[in-house]
Amino acid sequence: MRMLLKVQMEVEAANRAIKDGTLPKIIQHFTETAKPEGVWFTALGGKRTMVAVFDLASTAQIPPLAEPFFTGLNATFEMSPAMDMAGLQAGLSNL
Repeated sequence: MRMLLKVQMEVEAANRAIKDGTLPKIIQHFTETAKPEGVWFTALGGKRTMVAVFDLASTAQIPPLAEPFFTGLNATFEMSPAMDMAGLQAGLSNL
């Protein structure tokens, strides 16, 4: 299932992760594991934020994807199902 992910990193934890080189490793682990369609980086609410779209084949994937963000960056990790235009059109045609 296509998922929209938003990760918001606690500022001090992210600062430490940048200084010690952990931040790029956590992001690289995510991209290698989840193989996202796209990944974007921005600041939302004053926090470093990563937004990604990826396919979640099984809920068993969630802990290996989420825990590095929790433990390494004290981040929040929010996922929700998402669809593209084709998915929306298919869903609306079933109404």
